[in-house]
Amino acid sequence: MTSLQRLLASGQLRRLPSSASEIESLFKVVERDLSDARAEEISADRRFATAYNAALQLATLVLRAEGYRTHGTGHHRTTILALPLVLGSEMTETADYLDACRSRRNTVDYDGIGVATEADVSELIAEAEMLGDVVRRWLAENHPQFS
Repeated sequence: MTSLQRLLASGQLRRLPSSASEIESLFKVVERDLSDARAEEISADRRFATAYNAALQLATLVLRAEGYRTHGTGHHRTTILALPLVLGSEMTETADYLDACRSRRNTVDYDGIGVATEADVSELIAEAEMLGDVVRRWLAENHPQFS
């Protein structure tokens, strides 16, 4: 597994302090996207992409709270890869799932229609909600200035 130091050395991450207002804004994006992902009048594909974005913003929030920002190409992948590096190896399965969702989201956005099912959307929303709970607990314990 890649360490944060290797991601820094490769230029995929850069050090950049965050702020309480940035963290709060990211949480607002997560809330908006989860709400939008539940809107049943929108296609399952769009809802899947929106739920994916909510989960991605939670992973971004973790990096930002730690004082990192992604840089260069593949920033979604880097953000997801860093999730267990910051939150712990118990998040590896979640990161693997989100990386698979990243690939599907790319198909939804660029190549296809009818890629995501209602079950896919529900599963991703549930995963994002679980990740949100983990992130909130982690913030309270590790970065109370942001929680």
